Amino acid sequence: MAKLEQFSYDNAIVRKFAYASIVFGVIGMLVGLIAALQLIFPSLNMDLPYTTYGRIRPLHTNAAIFAFVGNGIFMGVYYSLQRLLKARMFSDLLSNIHFWGWQAIILAAAITLPLGITSAHEYAELEWPIDIAIALVWVVFGINMFGTILKRRENHLYVAIWFYIATWVTVTVLHIFNNLELPVGMWKSYPVFAGVQDALVQWWYGHNAVAFFLTTPYLGLMYYFLPKAANRPVFSYRLSIIHFWALIFIYIWAGPHHLLYTSLPDWAQSLGTVFSIMLIAPSWGGMLNGLLTLRGAWDRVRTDPILKFMVVAVTAYGMATFEGPMLSIKSINAISHYTDWTIGHVHIGTLGWNGFLTFGILYWLLPRIFDTKLYSVKLANSHFWIGTLGILFYAIPLYWAGWTQSLMWKQFTPDGFLAYPNFLETVTQLIPMYAMRALGGSLYLIGVFMMVYNLYKTVRTGNFIANEPAEAPAREVYVAHKGEYWHKWLERKPIQMLLASTVLILIGGLVEIFPMMLVDDNVPKIESVQPYTPLELAGRDLYIREGCLGCHSQMIRPFRSEVVRYDPNDMQYSLSGEFIYDRPFLWGSKRTGPDLHRVGGKYNNSWHYNHMYDPTSMSPGSLMPPYPWLISDDLNASQIAKKISVLRTLGTPYPEGYEEIALEDLEKQAKIVADQLRAEGVEGENLEQKEIIALIAYLQRLGTDIQPVPQAGN
Repeated sequence: MAKLEQFSYDNAIVRKFAYASIVFGVIGMLVGLIAALQLIFPSLNMDLPYTTYGRIRPLHTNAAIFAFVGNGIFMGVYYSLQRLLKARMFSDLLSNIHFWGWQAIILAAAITLPLGITSAHEYAELEWPIDIAIALVWVVFGINMFGTILKRRENHLYVAIWFYIATWVTVTVLHIFNNLELPVGMWKSYPVFAGVQDALVQWWYGHNAVAFFLTTPYLGLMYYFLPKAANRPVFSYRLSIIHFWALIFIYIWAGPHHLLYTSLPDWAQSLGTVFSIMLIAPSWGGMLNGLLTLRGAWDRVRTDPILKFMVVAVTAYGMATFEGPMLSIKSINAISHYTDWTIGHVHIGTLGWNGFLTFGILYWLLPRIFDTKLYSVKLANSHFWIGTLGILFYAIPLYWAGWTQSLMWKQFTPDGFLAYPNFLETVTQLIPMYAMRALGGSLYLIGVFMMVYNLYKTVRTGNFIANEPAEAPAREVYVAHKGEYWHKWLERKPIQMLLASTVLILIGGLVEIFPMMLVDDNVPKIESVQPYTPLELAGRDLYIREGCLGCHSQMIRPFRSEVVRYDPNDMQYSLSGEFIYDRPFLWGSKRTGPDLHRVGGKYNNSWHYNHMYDPTSMSPGSLMPPYPWLISDDLNASQIAKKISVLRTLGTPYPEGYEEIALEDLEKQAKIVADQLRAEGVEGENLEQKEIIALIAYLQRLGTDIQPVPQAGN
């Protein structure tokens, strides 16, 4: 019999990530609740630049995804990995560098996003210095994880570890490609890709950030913690194999379903749709594998709050992964896209799948590493029920809101006119539904506070086991047996599994992205489309800073209802060639306000001036926050020459040496806009120096590069 080796598990790092997940969960959800309330009570924007909806929405999403869920992932991985491999983490130092590095990144996000420092890519808004820090910390995590795998005492790699490996390699690839950018300064950069290409790369990343940060690592946690909590083996080993390999191969192709009916070529849209529908099979295979693991334990589910949380989490995963493919069908996407339906869909996953599984793990894990029992099972059960009600009150009104929006946008009168031509009519109809959503979010957050109290009392009654004693025999050299199932061999080869995972996830990315970069016909050029002037470029960066793309799209889809609503004169939907100088692309993913792609020339300059100062003065009942600082603050044009230089390096056809006169051109155009404002009755000192002038110049440029489509009889 092999001699047992004595060692210990590092619970200290698990505790750190658990506490961080709890703290940032509360903060992230509180910011989300504030953002939800701002859509009901615009005064909660507080007329401050740092607290507007456009700036705190990305703060909420980043806090929820990378702070709450991210720390929850690392908590579960560090706990389960050590026990599955029968080895302490490779390096305590790397574990701590990983922890403190990740918290520093979260702190940097919490500072920069409210300041308006953003790259505008959804779920990847952080600017290039923070992107580099993320890459470095992620590499530290990878070294620590693979170092532990290589020094393991257990030959077999359990299914949870397969998902951890695939998560690490895929997030690495996604992060690098989506953040290829050239810096302008310390906190400003422009992406390498532009327009349609940038959109494809972003949603290749955006969808797979959901897939490989919010899904695959949590599936790994499900495969470990659900059997542990139920004290039952996983239902089917073979189903877990099919689930894993099919999921990581198919998922990577699905990104283009976020761009249906946009200017993305049809072949790419079709690929996204086909593979999205295929995703139902492996996703539901994983859900069923999780739920059927509870066979024989259903009586315990009635009384055990931990199992309740996990059952609802896995069910929410199944619901979200059925609804996602359905929303990828073009006829359904024509209804759902840009509406609150998508927001409801996303939150079934985040609140139900990620949130509830995290809560269940916390309730199971913390009493064990503190060698005690959960303080109150009754309180945990109460948390479960109030949290479940919160999800229902959150999601159902948003589905209702989404259907309402789409039906009102598309409704025509018998005479062929839009039934609701004023976009604001559709917005005011949603306020009661937004109120119900805020109530649901409040209930969910109350449940989290109950959990915090319960876990606090649990920790206070226990004794923390920082280094948990363990013993296991040394790993023996494995000799393959004739006729052995092929996957058994692969499960003992972590490097081969890493390489196989890498190849599978690269196939879809290469097939979809490379043709878009190399074949010019995918983005037909339009001769009349010209680069932005220096003043318009400065205004565009202000638009990005204020997070306007969080509420306004810039993509008129080829529907009669949209063309008539947004471009009644030209009758032209958005063309891919119009975006070739857009770095980053600004198509948006939600319309709380109208589309702006053809807003240029629709209103005079003073309308935009007054609308930004007080939106309700131009649009009574508007939910948009005011932006008085744009009126009072001087435009900082110190980087304009560097911006022009960087963009020319990336392919924007500014003349050689233009950066030397760019500031002069900016000032000339600013004076023209300011003089027009004065002629329209706007008063103000040094008007041509204010930020509002640049933003107006940008808005007046939108959609004016192409000529009207000739109409029959003209």
